[in-house]
Amino acid sequence: MKKLLLAAMMLMALSCSQNKPKVLVLYYSQGGMTRTVAEELSARLGADMEEIVAVNPYDGDFMATIERSGREREEGILPEIQPLTRDIKAYDVVFLGFPVWYGTYALPVATFLNSTDLSGKKVVPFCTFGSGGLDSSAKALKEAQPAAEVLPGYGVRAARIDAVPAEIDRFLKENGWIEGAYEKYEEFPEAQPVSEEQSAIFDAAVAGYPMLSAKAVKVSSRAVTGGTEYLFDAEDISPKAFPGFSRDLKVYVLVLEGQAPVFTQVIR
Repeated sequence: MKKLLLAAMMLMALSCSQNKPKVLVLYYSQGGMTRTVAEELSARLGADMEEIVAVNPYDGDFMATIERSGREREEGILPEIQPLTRDIKAYDVVFLGFPVWYGTYALPVATFLNSTDLSGKKVVPFCTFGSGGLDSSAKALKEAQPAAEVLPGYGVRAARIDAVPAEIDRFLKENGWIEGAYEKYEEFPEAQPVSEEQSAIFDAAVAGYPMLSAKAVKVSSRAVTGGTEYLFDAEDISPKAFPGFSRDLKVYVLVLEGQAPVFTQVIR
């Protein structure tokens, strides 16, 4: 009887192992921030990891990188990347990471997507950014790989890179990638006109960030672990609007107990 029970347990374990999807964390990182997120994901998932490497590296400072990538975008140039050492066909799920440039994934990732077929795979985008770009880059990813299943992704401001371990833990549990308890948040209620106090919170959160000049119009809020999260409807009041983007913004602001307000992402 004991032998039969042991054999049944071994068969169940083998079956679970065979049904478990094979996961690759694949990323491009220009300054190391996206690599930090990739390493956290790989460690938490127990997944393989590989870096997308440009043959001609973007090794200048931030402005040099933006200027070069801007020229390449205008001229329709995709940078050459080194061949991957891992076989993408062997994986069921690809966590695809990148910094956001010009509102979407960095050009070396565009090269990868242009030369690789992810049909039938689950793709989870993750990114680092100055102010935002997860939503717009996920949309572009769906357009580039229409036969792949693009799942909810994770994004973090470079200024908040220290928040990655806790946020990745919650993200993976909330989306069913790993097991474990987490605090479930209520949906944001309907937005209401901002009060003076709420406007001051918004102004404090965006102060000092040169790429964001905006005025809060409406707001909703919810309780989160350790504080309050606000979702502001805001208006871009900068003298020159971003080409192709609306002046209507959504700005997420986090206020943790004992800490100053900080914005976590902007959706344009």
